Amino acid sequence: MAIRITRGSGNVFADLGFAADDAANLQLRSNLMIELRKRLTALSVTQAQAAQQLGVSQPRVSDLMRGRIDRFSVDMLVKLLGKLGLEVRVTTRVRSEAA
Repeated sequence: MAIRITRGSGNVFADLGFAADDAANLQLRSNLMIELRKRLTALSVTQAQAAQQLGVSQPRVSDLMRGRIDRFSVDMLVKLLGKLGLEVRVTTRVRSEAA
């Protein structure tokens, strides 16, 4: 039996069947969350310390560290990144047509 391999689109959420606009939003939130987690890990702070620095509760930091993407909007993630001294830049481009 041959193994069938399908090339990914570059957006795992689109590959999972989410609508294009939802997939784009989820991908953006995922990327922002990854950057937040990297920064918090690099700072070597406890969740309680991170919560104080971010101005949120410790359970919110726990949600962030556990990847609970459904609990964070793009706006909230951008604000949290700013509180950690990071600048967020967004680029746009014309979507290429599916082959």
